[in-house]
Amino acid sequence: MKIYAIPNCNTVKKARAWLQDQGLIYEFHDYKKQGVPTEVLQAAMRQLGWQTLLNRAGPTWRKLPEEVKAGVTDAPSALAVMQAHSSVIRRPLLEWNGWFEAGFSEARYVELFKK
Repeated sequence: MKIYAIPNCNTVKKARAWLQDQGLIYEFHDYKKQGVPTEVLQAAMRQLGWQTLLNRAGPTWRKLPEEVKAGVTDAPSALAVMQAHSSVIRRPLLEWNGWFEAGFSEARYVELFKK
């Protein structure tokens, strides 16, 4: 299991704490230190859709120039913005057993890991 995110995000902190409380072991991939892996984002976009991965509600998105935001119209343009501004990726991005989950909801994680 691997989590892709930035460490100082409150939602990421909640997800990591929940996983630790359940005794689940994971690897943490820090976008800021390790970069954004293109192949992971492409796989997550194929499964979840680029609209799910692109966090348009966060402060990073809101601070982007209007022409950059207007230019995000499909998966390739969304990928380019996510690679240039990793904080616009919905966090955390969890990769587990070939599946991706974007964001954290305790109820959703309980459902995912009850197996």
